Amino acid sequence: MDNMKKKIIVVAGATASGKTALGIELAKTVNGEIISADSMQVYKGMPIATAAPTEEEKQTVSHHLVEFLEPSESFSVARWCDLARAKIDEITGRGHTPIIVGGTGLFIDSLVDNIIFEEIPVDSELRQRLMEKSEDDLYNELLSVDSKAAENIHKNNKKRVVRALELYYSGSSKTQQNMNSRKIQSPYEALYFFINYCDRQKLYDRINKRVDIMLDLGIVEEARDCLNKYTGTSAQAIGHKELMPYLTEADSLENCVNKLKQETRRYAKRQITWFKRRENAIVLQPDSAGYEHMTAYAVKKCEEFLNGRI
Repeated sequence: MDNMKKKIIVVAGATASGKTALGIELAKTVNGEIISADSMQVYKGMPIATAAPTEEEKQTVSHHLVEFLEPSESFSVARWCDLARAKIDEITGRGHTPIIVGGTGLFIDSLVDNIIFEEIPVDSELRQRLMEKSEDDLYNELLSVDSKAAENIHKNNKKRVVRALELYYSGSSKTQQNMNSRKIQSPYEALYFFINYCDRQKLYDRINKRVDIMLDLGIVEEARDCLNKYTGTSAQAIGHKELMPYLTEADSLENCVNKLKQETRRYAKRQITWFKRRENAIVLQPDSAGYEHMTAYAVKKCEEFLNGRI
């Protein structure tokens, strides 16, 4: 490997897979600081829905790119990558190790692979019109104007389908942007962990339990507080939008909670599909090895990586 490259560690995986806990353990061991790679943890006022690190966790290990944007602000992968690169420079400048922790695969891989995106301004009126359409109508629309982009986006991933349509109507297209994206040699050497359960049901059980804990922590009240702030990217946060029918007296809390659990499981499935494509990832299986053994193995790999032995 090029000795001039900055070494970074990545902890990726689906929601509720244990990324935060592992990231903190690694950071404590290798003198690391955590950069959140979560497209929703960037927003203020949503810590329960986004499972943002707690104050105790932030005091234990330095966390970056969490809770710094208003919910009304839009956010993009290009902007996140710019911010993450700056944070990596700051962290390595202190002699510490940057640890990228999160489940937004597009953020992580764009950073690691050094993909530079052409920034297209958001047309708020167009986005509003598109967001009012059903997932099926949106996907069929994308199929008709940019079929290649549609092939690589799941039809239930409304946010990405909408963004692809926005790119098309801006005079570009998702396919054209990918072609134009300058992919030059990455300045990073990454040790990439992917947490993936052997038994998918065990992950789903963890997700269901997490939602129950969120209810105890007050996610309904949090969603109510944010009800009037919802525009832009933050409106897609899983955890609040599923509760809106209850808050507007259009459905029962029980039905909304069941919907929240279902949508979170679906999101986890899409995350797993994304990370499975990463050929050089070290797959960690907590339900096979046990969490303590998995953590010890990851720590050993990090020490070998940072000492130039792998």
